[in-house]
Amino acid sequence: MGIFDELPLPPEKEYLREEISRIDESWAAARFDSLPHVVHILTSKDRESAAQVLKEQSDVIEDVVDEVVHSYHSGFNRAIQNYSQILRLFSESTESIAVLKVDLAEAKKHLSARNKQLHQLWYRSVTLRHIISLLDQIEGIAKVPARIEKLISEKQFYAAVQLHVQSMLFLERGLQNVGALQDVRSELTKLRGVLFYKILEDLHAHLYNKGEYSAAGSTMLENDDEVPTTTSVALGTHNSQPLSRRTRSLKGDNQATLQIDGSYRPRSADGGSFDGHDDEGALDLNGEATLDGNLGTMRINGSDVPKDVNAALRQMPTWLSNSTPDEFLETIRKSDAPLHVKYLQTMVECLCMLGKVAAAGAMICQRLRPTIHEIITSKIKAHAELLSSSRSRIVQGSRAGTGDLHFIKGQLESYQLPKQKRKNGISIAGTLLAVSPVSPLMAPGGKAQVAAKELLDSILDAVVRIFENHVAVGELLEAKACQHADMNTPKSMPVDVNWNPDSETSQATGGYSLGFSLTVLQSECQQLICEILRATPEAASADAAVQTARLASKVPSKDKRDGSEDGLTFAFRFTDAMISIPNQGADLVRQGWSRKGPNVLQEGYGSAAVLPEEGIYLAASVYRPVLQFTDKIASMLPTKYSQLGNDGLLAFVENFVKDHFLPTMFVDYRKGVQQAISSPAAFRPRAHVVTAYTPSIEKGRPVLQGLLAIDYLTKEVLGWAQAMPKFANDLVKYVQTFLERTYERCRTSYMEAVLEKQSYMLIGRHDIEKLMRIDPSSAYLPNLLGHINMESNSSDAETIEAESELSELLLSLRPIKQENLIHDDNKLILLASLSDSLEYVADSIERLGQTTQRASNHVEGKYHSHSDGAPARSLGSFAQDYRKLAIDCLKVLRVEMQLETIFHMQEMTNTEYLDDQDAEEPDDFIISLTSQITRRDEEMAPFISNSKRNYIYGGICGVAANASIKALADMKSINLFGVQQICRNSIALEQALAAIPSIDSEAVQQRLDRVRTYYELLNMPFEALVAFITEHVHLFTAIEYANLLNVQVPGREIPPDGQDRVSEILSL
Repeated sequence: MGIFDELPLPPEKEYLREEISRIDESWAAARFDSLPHVVHILTSKDRESAAQVLKEQSDVIEDVVDEVVHSYHSGFNRAIQNYSQILRLFSESTESIAVLKVDLAEAKKHLSARNKQLHQLWYRSVTLRHIISLLDQIEGIAKVPARIEKLISEKQFYAAVQLHVQSMLFLERGLQNVGALQDVRSELTKLRGVLFYKILEDLHAHLYNKGEYSAAGSTMLENDDEVPTTTSVALGTHNSQPLSRRTRSLKGDNQATLQIDGSYRPRSADGGSFDGHDDEGALDLNGEATLDGNLGTMRINGSDVPKDVNAALRQMPTWLSNSTPDEFLETIRKSDAPLHVKYLQTMVECLCMLGKVAAAGAMICQRLRPTIHEIITSKIKAHAELLSSSRSRIVQGSRAGTGDLHFIKGQLESYQLPKQKRKNGISIAGTLLAVSPVSPLMAPGGKAQVAAKELLDSILDAVVRIFENHVAVGELLEAKACQHADMNTPKSMPVDVNWNPDSETSQATGGYSLGFSLTVLQSECQQLICEILRATPEAASADAAVQTARLASKVPSKDKRDGSEDGLTFAFRFTDAMISIPNQGADLVRQGWSRKGPNVLQEGYGSAAVLPEEGIYLAASVYRPVLQFTDKIASMLPTKYSQLGNDGLLAFVENFVKDHFLPTMFVDYRKGVQQAISSPAAFRPRAHVVTAYTPSIEKGRPVLQGLLAIDYLTKEVLGWAQAMPKFANDLVKYVQTFLERTYERCRTSYMEAVLEKQSYMLIGRHDIEKLMRIDPSSAYLPNLLGHINMESNSSDAETIEAESELSELLLSLRPIKQENLIHDDNKLILLASLSDSLEYVADSIERLGQTTQRASNHVEGKYHSHSDGAPARSLGSFAQDYRKLAIDCLKVLRVEMQLETIFHMQEMTNTEYLDDQDAEEPDDFIISLTSQITRRDEEMAPFISNSKRNYIYGGICGVAANASIKALADMKSINLFGVQQICRNSIALEQALAAIPSIDSEAVQQRLDRVRTYYELLNMPFEALVAFITEHVHLFTAIEYANLLNVQVPGREIPPDGQDRVSEILSL
């Protein structure tokens, strides 16, 4: 049964719960009917048993009731006692109330007789309380100036402004008729000016990162996407000024308008306001509030603030520790902005509360240009002092008497110039510096370039950090000016705002805006760049005229206020920004806050003390810092001023590069190229002491001076291209122009050496050119891709046939005349040196072309090239032209040595080999040929590599062997001593060729052994010769075997059918 589940039964009597659960629920019904149970017992067969069951159930219920009574007995007793006590108290109270009624009736009777006197006493007490409250307030007001001065000395400016504003409200609304407070009112008016000056000085210091809370040590991120962000105080929702990306983080969470426009309503002592009414949402102070900024309880916009505000103040910056908690402090506490940005926000809020936004803007405008000039100058001086101290320490370690300038120049020879001299004593630096239009200081990567870039990076980084502060302050000032226009300077003040279409906002901020600050910052940076480049103001006069005309053609329109300021561009000015000081701030100049007037003539920055050299070529080192500076500035600008990122310092630098730097560079380098290729020593091989060729230019590779200078100039110009990727195509075109002129000069030098020579005409023949390409020796030639062809695609049979055919063609040219040969060894040396130099330049051009192409692809998506299009030809095509000419030089040398060999070997046909005694020396023409080979190899060895020497001299052996064998056909008779003489000639030629290190001596020996074997067959009897032919049918051709039988050899008999027998053997 559910109703008995909660019965208080002890654990030992839990069985009762089970017993009672067995009782039928009908016994517990509200309207119990006993009749069915009586009828059941009476009709039961065993009446006693049925009655006994009912008795047992009754006993169980009685046990349960006993337990319940036992459990609740004490409680019932206490309840009864309490009820009795309550009854007694009610009785006593009734008696007391009856007595009190009697007493009250008597008191009412007595008081009704003196009603008028009591009313007078109550009115007097109220008046006295009001007077006491006024006296307390007057006493507090009298202490305010001292308290404000103390807060100013502690740099608690926000607390001081709060106290000043509240005190002025008390004086104007509650105590305006108290004459004793006139001195206090006058003193507070003076303190308003003092506060303004102090706040403005501190704001000015923090604007330029010179304040206590400035982020002076911070550095800008290299990545353009990671510009440091700042946040501004969230303004009212009715503010129509667009916020930048740097000031939007607080807008979502803090939309409440900060009431600082004089809406404070202090309460009187009796709870009512002095002016008779309360403003909803105003700052309410109760009777415990005082003017010292320590509030017991207050209400901000209807919400309660806990009395203990120390927990909130613990999270406040130190400069707000004494301030009265309000909405601005809560916003600062919740803000994630950097500390220096919070401080700038606090200073702007103070100026707004003082109603000095326009005056502050005017003074910031006036001090902006002189301050930036001073900062740039001071950074340059500090940099110069650092360099001076480091140089002095280094100079002290050098030899005595060495000056700073001499030391610097000595350290500058390292730019792209080997420090050591060549092994022959000729300095590469002296050769190259003679043709370069710039010194090593000014070359790409030179000391002057590095110094200029470091200096400009440092200065522009400081300017970016300053502009970061101006973004935060400028947006806040403009927003506050729009929000509290009625409190600021009248709009009729004379301000020159031609540069800002939003003239009302500019007037409200005293002429100050982000556009103005950015214009002045870029103008000062431009003047510094002009000083570094030694550029006069006229260098940008044309650009300034264009910009001024564009500004004049755009009339300010109200329609543009909510859009981007398209008419606000950067004019190239070299004088101070001219603005009129508003009326409200005119007294500031007279009081000496401005140290420099707007018309003070700007002096130089002193950059010459830091830079080893100045000049127009420093534009390359200026370009990239300015580009990065522009990207950082553009990322900071709000949408309203996005147009400012397109025009300005970068536009000036790009126009300067396009209109002045590039034309000057082209003229200078064109003169350098002309000087390099036209000098008498440009294509004159040098006299080398070193006989071993080296592929390293630093170790003495004998590149011609002209081509070495051209390679240096090419690298230098492409170095400028790397520094200025936007103008890379223009500079590559310059390089191509120089390379084309150089190629024509190389071609002329080549033609002067080979003109009307038989070797030159032969390599131009199609059949000769085809055979030389198939010739296996062509594997030693570099292909047009700049690699050595060490493998030939032709089969061995084809190559042997091509070599034999080429030899036959050359031998068919006999007799060779000496005037058709290049008999001047100097020309041959020139061709060898020219070939190696051309290949060196081709390899260099190819590498530079690949690097330039990769760099061009890298910047193509980020920066648009200035030129109309990419160059028509690539640098790789010029490399192919140079390499092709180098290959032609090698081919001429190879054919020339082959023709020279044929020229000497054709003397065999005019020689009779019928000596009666054995000669000890080879023939004179062999001696002449071998000596010529040895001499030319020694002279060419320093100028070409071993593989090229192998190619040049590798064709001599085959031609000589073939000429020796074919010479037998023109001989009528030969004896034993003649055969020995020819063998001696072949041995001498073999020794001369084997002496060349690059020649394969085994191949030479194999070919000349064939010649000696051929002539030794003349000493065999006919039968022995027939037996040899039978065994070696393919060793010689049929014509060559026939020639062995045709020549007359003393002592050898040839049968009449000898020719037929040999022909029959060969036919088989």
